[in-house]
Amino acid sequence: MANFAKPSAPRFSVEVYQNEFLAEGARDVHAIVTVTSTGGATATRTAVTPGGAAVVIMVDCSGSMEYPPDKMRGAREATAAAVDTLRDGTAFAVIAGTHVAREVFPRRGLLAIADATTRAQAKEALRGLSSGGGTAIGTWLRLADGLLRGSTAAIRHGILLTDGRNEHEDPAVLRATLDACAGRFTCDARGVGTDWEVKEVTGIASALLGTADIVADPARLTDDFTHMMEKVMGKEVADVSLRLWTPVGAEVLYVKQVAPAVQDLTGRRTEASPRAGDYPTGSWGDESREYHVCVRVPGASVGQEMLAARAALVMPGAPGEDPSVLAQGLVRAVWTDDLAASTAINPQVAHYTGQAELAQAIQQGLEARKLGDVGGATAKLGRAVQLASASGNADTAKLLAKVVDVVDAAAGTVRLKARVADADEMTLETRSTQTVRVRKS
Repeated sequence: MANFAKPSAPRFSVEVYQNEFLAEGARDVHAIVTVTSTGGATATRTAVTPGGAAVVIMVDCSGSMEYPPDKMRGAREATAAAVDTLRDGTAFAVIAGTHVAREVFPRRGLLAIADATTRAQAKEALRGLSSGGGTAIGTWLRLADGLLRGSTAAIRHGILLTDGRNEHEDPAVLRATLDACAGRFTCDARGVGTDWEVKEVTGIASALLGTADIVADPARLTDDFTHMMEKVMGKEVADVSLRLWTPVGAEVLYVKQVAPAVQDLTGRRTEASPRAGDYPTGSWGDESREYHVCVRVPGASVGQEMLAARAALVMPGAPGEDPSVLAQGLVRAVWTDDLAASTAINPQVAHYTGQAELAQAIQQGLEARKLGDVGGATAKLGRAVQLASASGNADTAKLLAKVVDVVDAAAGTVRLKARVADADEMTLETRSTQTVRVRKS
């Protein structure tokens, strides 16, 4: 393990967990790459540096937000609380989203700079938020993108709240918008109530490397928005990539973030050199994330060993400068005829493979349930209960227990509940990708 850091910047470290031993002829190498960032200044100071962060809050103001009225009221109060959480010096704006996007504050095509005066002005402007019109989320994101592109801030982030489906926009338009915005800013997405589409909200967060969640009760929006903004204010470094170098003859089969949530990054690779590719990880504060890397190497004979991959955290340099290497770790392959050594499964690899299967089982089980496939839903959700129990994922186990009656958790024996509240089913689906950390011995 190696560490590199710039003065006053967070310190990054990379640890690699794997069983490097392969049987003769075996080719696939699995490793969990743990990335930790510590010591950043943002989380402890009272104001960000000028140009440090820019945030755009997108609030759904479509007609459905008035039913019941506490949704619109909760959105206004939550946005005001988020504005209060902005540190001095943060660039920000608020957008009202319907079938069009409209600037609520500061209304001049530019971002305001947070201080006591602009926060008060923004909260006054929020009093005028009212509901009416349709839902076209792509227009909200495009306006946010335009505002954020005009900023020199290192951290560029969006917070998006919706209560309904994206009914006034072709799905292809939203997908194209997300493709265009990816890499330009990150975005957390929230669905309030139970009339929105889980796959739309989670798709937005996934494409823009943010978080997704349900806020079934509008009264909880203020706490959720405050917590989200606090996390944004704790970000210090943006545009960090996981760079994987592999030797001639080796190829990366997949890269998945597996903690704190499952996120497949395989298709987001950009070539950095003939033997290296970058996978985006977004912005970082004081935190730790884990990635499952699978590399296919050429087959070899007993006694041979090789460097299967080099995993490095990199961030762009100034124009004309090479990227900065923040930390790096090595993935090895050693061929052996020791059966016990080559068949042992590394605990971290086993744990996160199970967590990824857990997320998939929940999603497939809920889909089968919606289609009326009782047998398929029971089997998949039973497997999910079994995996959640075995891995100690108590939060997911509690959510599953609201959808199925658990007969035997260890065996995965369950019965589908006859009646399930929409909020309980949507919460399970939305949070299905959230994982629990491996138990450290």
